[in-house]
Amino acid sequence: MPSTMTSRTGMLGVCAVAGAAALVVSAAPAQANTEVDRPDAFTSAFSVMAVPGEVIDSDGEVSPGEEGATGDFMFWINSETEVICYEITLGGVTGEYESPAVTATHIHEARAGESGPPRIAFTDPQPVGDGQRYSEGCIQGPFTTGVEDDDGMDRGAGFSLAQIEADPAAFTADTHTEEFVAGTVRGQLMQVPLDGVETGGGGAASASASGVPAVGAAAGAGVAAIALGGLALFLLRRPGSAV
Repeated sequence: MPSTMTSRTGMLGVCAVAGAAALVVSAAPAQANTEVDRPDAFTSAFSVMAVPGEVIDSDGEVSPGEEGATGDFMFWINSETEVICYEITLGGVTGEYESPAVTATHIHEARAGESGPPRIAFTDPQPVGDGQRYSEGCIQGPFTTGVEDDDGMDRGAGFSLAQIEADPAAFTADTHTEEFVAGTVRGQLMQVPLDGVETGGGGAASASASGVPAVGAAAGAGVAAIALGGLALFLLRRPGSAV
């Protein structure tokens, strides 16, 4: 099973050789919200290591996703302008996407072990070869999910990115397919340093709008290190050029 923690340089190489024959989902993925340019600064950053065993169905029951699948989600937030940038890599996910939302890849308001409504919908990652799917971009609120509550209001209506900054553990990221409607992989948001500076709760920090991570021995081993003793996942990456 290929690692989802591929360096940007390696990912771009995969994109260059991926062809139409690799596509197993729609060639023109739906856009959840209007794409915008990356801002010059972000107020926080979050990572998600999504796995099948964390999937919870709408009844709040454990509903394991696709065996062997993995998800690497990175989010950069500017809560002052309601812009969220994302970089999503899926490994071992097969079949076509399916969801009542406008796309099948989301941030839900749900704690670990609980179900909850989608708040943001992202462009579904598309095949780039070697069993991986990838998407990236930036979108700006107000957010639309295509899923309505009992009052007919969209589940994204009134949602603010500051809510994620205030309590990231209350949010989860996932993606859904036809075979695994409850989710193929899922994981809780975890705050990570932004450009080497601890941030959060709206504390502004500068971030490059176009930098590409350096590739070396450390990058080849992955851009994340899980510290012992319950310390947070340390992940230092920046969004780069679209694939």
